[in-house]
Amino acid sequence: MMNRIIVLLVFIGVLWSCNDDDNGGVPAPEPPRPLGEVLAEDEAKIQEYLRTHYYNYAEFQNPPENFDYKIDLMEIPEGDTETIPLIDSIQTIDVSVPSSHYLIDGDEETVTHKLYFLNARPGRGDGLTVADSAFVQYEGSLLTGEIFDGNNVSAPVWFDLAVLQAPATSLISGTAARGFSEGIRNFKAADSIVTNADGTFEIKNFGVGFIIFPSGLGYYNVARSTIPSYSPLLFKIDLMAVKQTDHDGDATISIEEDTNGDGYLFNDDADGDGLPDYLDSDNP
Repeated sequence: MMNRIIVLLVFIGVLWSCNDDDNGGVPAPEPPRPLGEVLAEDEAKIQEYLRTHYYNYAEFQNPPENFDYKIDLMEIPEGDTETIPLIDSIQTIDVSVPSSHYLIDGDEETVTHKLYFLNARPGRGDGLTVADSAFVQYEGSLLTGEIFDGNNVSAPVWFDLAVLQAPATSLISGTAARGFSEGIRNFKAADSIVTNADGTFEIKNFGVGFIIFPSGLGYYNVARSTIPSYSPLLFKIDLMAVKQTDHDGDATISIEEDTNGDGYLFNDDADGDGLPDYLDSDNP
């Protein structure tokens, strides 16, 4: 068991490309502020962005020849009352975040955060859960438009969505991008992947969209090399494929070890050993 955990920790250390080893020289974070206080500020920023920006919906509704199904997010010109703003197209889900997730001092507080998502092109393949793995092309940016990460110009990569939920108190902390995991489950994958004779492959009818979430679902008070603390984040998503995962090798897929059914894997610990059930092959 211990060897398996060590291997998992090493894997997680390289999984999320935002996690620079030296954190870009950014100093250690200050003590985290109250969740509700920060959420109010983040919500104001997100709402302003949604009111003042739009995406290339006309191209998605009537795709021109050779359209690449890439999302462009643009600011609405001043005085333009015809363009449909994002706020009129966006959908939301609620995600509960406990203050203990960020080691916040004081009374325990759980604050409901809204995660925003838009399906520009619904995929025709399989859906997924927060316990699955996703094969994606993505681009992460701040609401200012500054890109901090992505692989849109390279091949898709696999993400283990489960570990992205990890709280700061977890053995596998450091990813702190729960919003990515919670957001991508609102999309569907391609319905087929065709391998060509030359070794290239063609992915058909994959899901395209984007997600926006407050810092409580992102890095919160921890600044990254190009991400200031308390930053709402935006990710463009192309979901290519999905696969169910059995992280602890106990012949039970990980989502079935979310025994309380709340979609959060780190508050299920049947045997009380501090290891979440989806990683614990010894749980009852």
